Amino acid sequence: QVQLVESGGGLVQAGDSLRLSCVASGRTFSLYFMGWFRHAPGKEREFVAVINRNGGAINYADSVKDRFTISRNNAKNAVYLQMNSLKPEDTAVYYCAADRKDYIDYASKMASEYEYWGQGTQVTVSS
Repeated sequence: QVQLVESGGGLVQAGDSLRLSCVASGRTFSLYFMGWFRHAPGKEREFVAVINRNGGAINYADSVKDRFTISRNNAKNAVYLQMNSLKPEDTAVYYCAADRKDYIDYASKMASEYEYWGQGTQVTVSS
């Protein structure tokens, strides 16, 4: 069982930066691949970024590539999402998610492949 708690959301202006954090409970964090997803009103939940167990495999949605950076610190049971050059269309509730596979490089973009989810943190970007 893994519990995830996100933080770092807020209200910012277009062009600003935010850093989201997600801290996981448990002693096996390093066995989980971690994803960030977001859900805006009236839209489907959207993949944002994913990182594998050791940080060696990372993927981003095209809409955030070159602006967002995902990273993790297994010693702190934490995954981060650094968001730069924020745009109003980035406004959403951001969720971190976790799951584990035996394959070390596994890193899924599919929300259906994640068993554990945080409660979400609101990011609002004003124009």
